Amino acid sequence: MLSEQHDLRGGEPVWLERDYPVPPSDALPETCGIAIIGAGIMGAIVGQRLAEAGHDLLFLDRRPPARGSTAASTAEVMWTMDVPLRDLSRQIGADEAARRWRRVYSAVRGLANRIEALGLTCECIDCPTVYLAGNVLDEASLREECEFHRKAGLPTQFLTAEETAERFCIAPRASLVSTGGFAIDPAALTLEMLERARGHGAHICYPRDVTGVAPDHGGILLTLADGSQVHAGQAIFAGGYERARLFLPAAFSLLSTFVMATPPLEEPPWRERAMIWEASDPYLYIRTCAQGRVIAGGADEQFHDEGRRNAMIESKAGTISARSAKLLGLERPLPIDRRWAATFGSSPDGLPAIGPAANMPAMWLAAGFGGNGIAFAALAAELLSSAIEGQADPDAACFDPYRFNDRENEG
Repeated sequence: MLSEQHDLRGGEPVWLERDYPVPPSDALPETCGIAIIGAGIMGAIVGQRLAEAGHDLLFLDRRPPARGSTAASTAEVMWTMDVPLRDLSRQIGADEAARRWRRVYSAVRGLANRIEALGLTCECIDCPTVYLAGNVLDEASLREECEFHRKAGLPTQFLTAEETAERFCIAPRASLVSTGGFAIDPAALTLEMLERARGHGAHICYPRDVTGVAPDHGGILLTLADGSQVHAGQAIFAGGYERARLFLPAAFSLLSTFVMATPPLEEPPWRERAMIWEASDPYLYIRTCAQGRVIAGGADEQFHDEGRRNAMIESKAGTISARSAKLLGLERPLPIDRRWAATFGSSPDGLPAIGPAANMPAMWLAAGFGGNGIAFAALAAELLSSAIEGQADPDAACFDPYRFNDRENEG
């Protein structure tokens, strides 16, 4: 098999299949310029940009579009990473760490601008990010982290516990407040991006499971589960958390995450519709959506067994509800209307795997491992479109899929 197969989510997400009719599947062509394996949020954002640039594009997915991890995403589009800038600076140097963070920030703003320029109708809520002191970064460490942001030119300010409580009407904790992020409807964004790509001539074929790839006459021969084949000039693996082990290094690992959502509320119980998350392990994050629901999640587990994961949905939802209420300074747990769990990906530096496959010409990887999958999709669209069009990108090596290989070999 080309990639792993997982039950990527369990429970009942906010973004239900019945609310998002997918486009009809196209007839499978024999050839294409670029095949994108995966029609989720990563493939859609990358593909829309390539199709707009005039490339002959084919999307292939074993599921209907937006039916895998995308439907379980909480879709906080942030440029702040899971690994604090302070910590990344200690690993690779302050200048290199700042360079990576600035590039992700630029990609997030670029995606917001592209959504506006395309006139997409999906939910897009500009809101600040509130990063609360926790057991990973306490108040003193947050001050230090803020200084790293400032030196990198990133829009962040430090607030004391009292200032945080006064501004956002939550329980008092020191925080970093950053601007430039937004919340989105992940399923709607994916389907609209795919529709725009189709408007430029792209084909979308599903359910079509790509089981094998091989070099062929300067391109890639893709073999499907039913025995049919497609010759592509190039291919991009954007299969999300169903890893292609032939290409993706073991440093990019899987875990399980859990989410709950309230019924629609008149107003969120905090101000500015901020996206709130903790500098803690296990962490908690909270956002709201256009429907008025409060969506909260986290409580990750370091395994991805679907049976174990799904058996924990009910208890994890209760834990998240209670912790969210405490964080917000509420007397009672948040009411639970939806609860779900999903397979999730991580990397040692909190950054994605984007770039050419080391062991097959004309094959590219777009793996958004880390807590910023949609931001990383925007980044992948920039990096891969430049590379495919023969333009060198000065930051390409920063996100190379094999940047941890020496470290792994040493271990």
